[in-house]
Amino acid sequence: MYLTDRSAPAGADTERGRRRGLRPKVAPVVLVLGTVSLITDISSEMVAAVLPLYLVTTLGFSPLGFGALDGVYNGVSALVQLTGGHLADRVRNHKLIAGLGYGLSALCKPLLLLTSSIGALGTVLALDRTGKGLRTAPRDAMISLSTPPDRQGRAFGIHRAMDTTGAMLGPLAAFLILNAAADGYDAVFGVSACVAVLGVVVLVLFVPGRRQHTRPDEAGARQDTAPDGSGAPPGRPPVRVREALALLRLPRLRALAGCAALLGLTTVSDAFVYLLLQRRAGLAEEWFPLLPLGTAVVFLLLAVPLGALADRVGRHTVFLAGHMALLIAYALLLWAPATPALPFLVLALHGVFYAATDGVLPAALAATVPEHLRASGLAIVGTSQALARFCCSLGFGAAWTVWGYGPALAGAAVGLLCCAAVAGLVLRPKGGTR
Repeated sequence: MYLTDRSAPAGADTERGRRRGLRPKVAPVVLVLGTVSLITDISSEMVAAVLPLYLVTTLGFSPLGFGALDGVYNGVSALVQLTGGHLADRVRNHKLIAGLGYGLSALCKPLLLLTSSIGALGTVLALDRTGKGLRTAPRDAMISLSTPPDRQGRAFGIHRAMDTTGAMLGPLAAFLILNAAADGYDAVFGVSACVAVLGVVVLVLFVPGRRQHTRPDEAGARQDTAPDGSGAPPGRPPVRVREALALLRLPRLRALAGCAALLGLTTVSDAFVYLLLQRRAGLAEEWFPLLPLGTAVVFLLLAVPLGALADRVGRHTVFLAGHMALLIAYALLLWAPATPALPFLVLALHGVFYAATDGVLPAALAATVPEHLRASGLAIVGTSQALARFCCSLGFGAAWTVWGYGPALAGAAVGLLCCAAVAGLVLRPKGGTR
């Protein structure tokens, strides 16, 4: 759970170098955090799988009203990510901030049983996404700081694969509960709350949180590391807001943040994709919770291979290829005939999109952001992307209400094609940078 030694000269004949083949391919902290994410995603995706149908068919929300709530669901975490990332770097305890985020989300799940108005639901969803915003950057920083630069894509791929296992099991659990319980939605929300608490317990008990002072390694070099992945020497003063904002002076970080925001403006939210697919394919309502399962299966199968591929051929290349898969999914939703194969094709492409982008983007920051500001850097890029997707949810919901889903999706597809072309020019590798 310690940072790989990078202080010895390249090619040094150290004992660690001679035993390189015995090193684990992934740090134990990555596996533990993956387990926490797996459990938490079971809880979150149980709710996410039924929420669109619950709001639109049970509570009678319009596409515009649902778009507003979906925007809150995805956008509030963007505003909080900056706070979570900065706090984690400032207090040098990533586990503490991540734990607060997981705990807040767990507290919000039972509140869904008590709300039915758009205002109350918006408040609960905002608090839940506040928890997600607090935990995301510290968690990813722990993964990044415990992994060598040349294995970042693989490490994030393994974590995302475990996370996606939970995303796969969550809709399946929701489907079974809806078919077995009389008050199906209430039962889903109640079980989700219990599972969320279990995730917090695993985080508290098994993710290391005690900081370690400087110690000599096997080669006689010195490391200033922490099992919690803070990556900051014990004597370093707290990170100031000005220091974190100064990261925007890094050209590569600005490019990644700008391209993530640009592409996020044309990334239609998962909930809308599933609603569109249900209408285009004519699926019965009881099958709706299983649609995220299709995305999750493909994500699970491809997260590690595509993460490893990104380490070899370039992370920007895989990242942009993932958006091309999403563009093809849009085209199928617009123009493909409503055949039995349509849901499988769209969900497969949707899963490829996430496998090629979700872990690859934070992995691309490994060589750009200093270790003691890693959470802040991850938060800046994540915030730019999430805010853009928030705007996309609002805009797509409004366009669907006014013109229908066809013109709205066509506009998103054209925008995605143009934005991907611009991002390809901005993210071209220079001097071997990936």
